[in-house]
Amino acid sequence: MIKALDIQYLRHFLEYAKPYRRYSLAGVALLPMTVVTSLLIPWLTIRVIDNYLAIGRLDGLIQISLLLVGVILLNYLSDACYSYLLRYTGQRTIFDMRMVLFSRILKFPRSYFDNVPTGTTLTRLTSDLESISESFVMSVLSLVKDMITTVALIVMMLVIDWRLTLIVVVVMPPMLLITRWVRNKLRQGYLVSRRALAKGTGYLQECLQGVKTVQLFGAEEEVERTYKGHNDEFLRAQLKTNKYDAALVSIITGITTLTIGLMIWHGSSQILAGVLTPGVLIAFISTMEKVFVPIRDFTSQIASIQRSFAAFDHVDELFAQPLQEQGRALLSAAEISGRLDRFESLEFRNVYFRYSPDSPYVLKGVSFKLERGHQLALVGTTGSGKSTILRLVSKVYLDYEGSILLNGIELSQLSIDDSQHLFSLMQQDVYLFEQSIRFNIALGKEGIDETQVRQAARYVYADQFIETQPQQYDMPLSRNGANLSAGQTQLISFARSVAQGGDVIMLDEATSSVDSVTESLIQKAINRLFQEKTVIAIAHRLSTIRHSDTILVLEQGRIIERGNHQQLLKQNGTYAALLDDAHDNDSDEGVLV
Repeated sequence: MIKALDIQYLRHFLEYAKPYRRYSLAGVALLPMTVVTSLLIPWLTIRVIDNYLAIGRLDGLIQISLLLVGVILLNYLSDACYSYLLRYTGQRTIFDMRMVLFSRILKFPRSYFDNVPTGTTLTRLTSDLESISESFVMSVLSLVKDMITTVALIVMMLVIDWRLTLIVVVVMPPMLLITRWVRNKLRQGYLVSRRALAKGTGYLQECLQGVKTVQLFGAEEEVERTYKGHNDEFLRAQLKTNKYDAALVSIITGITTLTIGLMIWHGSSQILAGVLTPGVLIAFISTMEKVFVPIRDFTSQIASIQRSFAAFDHVDELFAQPLQEQGRALLSAAEISGRLDRFESLEFRNVYFRYSPDSPYVLKGVSFKLERGHQLALVGTTGSGKSTILRLVSKVYLDYEGSILLNGIELSQLSIDDSQHLFSLMQQDVYLFEQSIRFNIALGKEGIDETQVRQAARYVYADQFIETQPQQYDMPLSRNGANLSAGQTQLISFARSVAQGGDVIMLDEATSSVDSVTESLIQKAINRLFQEKTVIAIAHRLSTIRHSDTILVLEQGRIIERGNHQQLLKQNGTYAALLDDAHDNDSDEGVLV
């Protein structure tokens, strides 16, 4: 009934449940009381009917009736405490699993987020974990109690009257066979539905993020058609599992009703023959509910557990996902002590890189060196490899060929924690949190106080618009800075990079859709960075790069020209051609690419 993979999932869950074992043990300790009181209820029922009501005896009836009521109340109390303690354990375990997974996700390679839709990961953390909580935790604790109670009741029934019990025993194997057959059907159906839900959620998340683009280009019908396809797949899987679940419950209910009818027919003849007492038959019929209801519910419990195992399949993908540098041989803290206190040099030596083993190379034999205090600009058409160079320096991707040396140390032998403090990246795509401007600059990091936040904003001229706001640095931002202009969000991003304190500023310049006033501030900030910082820049504007110490011109992953602005103009090659195309009425503010 339980597969080896399911056992693995159970062990994984129990590992996280260890801190709360005292609660689960306390709940389990109440289980014998639940079972014993369940056995006492039919035994006392027989006594009340046969020894008192059937013969009209009133002496002692009140006392034994009160005892029966007391046993029933104790049964419900112990059952409630058992359920609460185990549910508490389950909920705390799921909470810990969610936090561990979230912590792991923050350490995933950034390439993971390039390849996996955000909505899929979100489904794993929310819907799938909630399914484990509701389906697995709740169903397992009921299943364990019901199985033990059912076995105990059947044993007791055998002791009281084996003939009536035989009717129950005969119909149980068909129930179990049907349940076993349906199990795999349900498992497959729930797995398909979970995957369909994850795909649909991922697509929905993308659509909601890009809803303005969808509306602008009138793509509503196509987007709705695609989402309907994901939704239809989920609906079909759900209807299929519902069909099996409903059919199974109906069959079990029918068998239960038939068995009770057979028991009444057989028991009545036994009473008339004087072989059986009315109390035994009534107790058997009432006990049948306690035996058959768990067996009937067993099917839905199994269905719920199958849902949870399907969710476990998905959640396990996050546990199995390698972390940023998992399994890599890294230098120890002692081996790099003092060597990365500040940036000295970065050197690419004959670097080749491709995004997957079966894809073409994006970088082909790239070599260059950047010294402290120098500025390096990357120029080239789209797809030439400019952004890939920044991604390798940022350790977004790790599996390059050749050598990348940071202060003379191979970059692949350094953990991201050892190297990232030396670099600050200014991206084209700015993300701002729904918090204050102050938080978005400091990102809540210790060591960045109010003074440093203001200095960083002043350094990139962001203070000129921040301090005109009524709340200044306490101004709350809307989602992704929707209440700011595009240029203002970029200036906050610049201030964030400066506040983080990296020795090297990596700049992926983008000033499109920016008003002229803010663009002027951005250009002043960029020029200041080029004059005072070590910079690696993907630059689009001549005014940004003309004073760079070195300009690399890339084409299809190779460096085809290198030198400063004047040297490249004298070569009259690709750079000069790009410059000619960019000039607009001999202006130095042309866009190169």
